[in-house]
Amino acid sequence: MSAAPTRSITIPLVAAERVLAQADAVVIDLRSPAEFAEDHLPGAHNVPLFDNAERAIIGTLYAKLSPSAAFDEGRVRTRARIGELVATVARIARWEPPAVDLAERVERLTADGIDGLEGALESALTDELPADAVVLSCWRGGLRSRSVVALLRELGLERAVCIDGGYREYRRRVRTELDAWQAPPAFVLRGWTGVGKTLVLREIERLRPGWTIDLEQLAGHRSSILGMVGLEPCSQKTFESRLAERLRAGTPGLCVFEGESRKVGDVIVPDTAWRALVSGTNIELFASTAQRCRVLIDDYLEDDANRVHLAQQLPFIEERLGPKRWEGKLVELLDAERDHELVEILLERYYDPLYAHSEKKHTIHTRIDSEDPLRAARDVVAWIETRA
Repeated sequence: MSAAPTRSITIPLVAAERVLAQADAVVIDLRSPAEFAEDHLPGAHNVPLFDNAERAIIGTLYAKLSPSAAFDEGRVRTRARIGELVATVARIARWEPPAVDLAERVERLTADGIDGLEGALESALTDELPADAVVLSCWRGGLRSRSVVALLRELGLERAVCIDGGYREYRRRVRTELDAWQAPPAFVLRGWTGVGKTLVLREIERLRPGWTIDLEQLAGHRSSILGMVGLEPCSQKTFESRLAERLRAGTPGLCVFEGESRKVGDVIVPDTAWRALVSGTNIELFASTAQRCRVLIDDYLEDDANRVHLAQQLPFIEERLGPKRWEGKLVELLDAERDHELVEILLERYYDPLYAHSEKKHTIHTRIDSEDPLRAARDVVAWIETRA
């Protein structure tokens, strides 16, 4: 005799944009750690129903045998970890689950197989999101998230809901937002490597919150061949999610960028943001070579881990400068802590020639001394405010 549920379970579905608009919503992403690492909703917690290896096994069964075979494997693995999963959700959601046999609940919920579970779960679209909603997401709003929501609601967590369409719908929403963005008048900080464009940009943001769009911060990369040193570059999808979140916050009738190439590390700036950047009013920052060296030393060589990472990257520049003359020379300077000499060579031999070539196409509207980043930020703000 079947132990399957005899009544249907209603699963509330909410649109991704509704979730994004509610600050107190707790988002729980049930996808595998690898899926989550590539991208996820802002602020989401990863509580994977299956780990990376398990997801691969279940995916293989689905593709090569049948959805039912994949479901049966997932059912076994879910029973084994459901206690840990519910406990983690309870901690994140600040909820006290009842003391019940969770493995038995999973057994009962899934006893009629994939068709029985699909038939028992009735989805209902809603515009209402409860206060402190617990929003669960998987790849497409399928059985992973809907079955867990069903279980949690049966356990008494009635603020548990699903994202309609899951992460896939959120990703579509991000692309739509980026494509539809109407940029306000843009101002672009340009200047030779080390003049402190990023320092000035961040001082501007402190002086005028909401003015800046910091693409390098969003990408986790300084947009140069050594730009990943000491940072954590992100995926294209994560970059776009972060940019969409920033644009969602709005700008006060203007925006300020740091001058970039189309690629910031390995990620590509979306079309609407790129068009705003390349058509913006250009402000060139300048500083002495000594100041530029200090800025770069402070940025790249602030700790030992950065030095190790830099030593791994310098051979790329040695190769470009000419391996017969430079092979090992830059790394030797780094190891000897001859930092100022190293940075001067990098500027003179590598970065400055690149800048001279790439920036000659830009029309500069004003030049501002950036020896003191805070003073430069004030000067930039004053100049923009006379024109905005």
